[in-house]
Amino acid sequence: MHIRSWIWAALFAALTAVGGMIKIPVPYVPFTLQIAAVYLAACLLGPKIGALSQLLYVLVGLAGAPVFAEGGGLGYIWKPTFGYLLGFIAGVYTSGWLIERFRWTKGGQLFAANLAALVVVYLCGGLWLYGAMKWIVEKPLTIGQTIWFGVLLPIPGDLILCVACSLVAARVWPRVRPVMTTERLGG
Repeated sequence: MHIRSWIWAALFAALTAVGGMIKIPVPYVPFTLQIAAVYLAACLLGPKIGALSQLLYVLVGLAGAPVFAEGGGLGYIWKPTFGYLLGFIAGVYTSGWLIERFRWTKGGQLFAANLAALVVVYLCGGLWLYGAMKWIVEKPLTIGQTIWFGVLLPIPGDLILCVACSLVAARVWPRVRPVMTTERLGG
């Protein structure tokens, strides 16, 4: 992998960290702009470099840098929202794979791919939220409460970001295609 790939991954990891600083506190799962960096990384970096960007973000946070919505450090693994961070990695890969596999470049196609990423993020995050509240925090949520706080409450904002990022990526992609195609192919 070229140094440029690492630079792109680091840039999007930093964007995710900035997105974590912009938050609206809601119970259990704060609304942040992190998912915007996830969508854009998938669309512009592809599955591997995009997933690397989110992996770097998570590793930097676990190393102690306060880049997560509620701080950082290895103990963050035990937080009820840690599953969403793991979902960022899997979600970027899923969306990037769909975009690359089917050669999607139009706004609606990118929206579908980013929607798939959102489903993966919510699946990972919701499962972790349910388990952490039950076995770690010992203040269990019902499945209905988990779905309410972990999915239904944040989904309107995340869908708005999904639309916006898909449209931005569709407009930006033709300008960055030569650079990113070279990066993806290792050339």
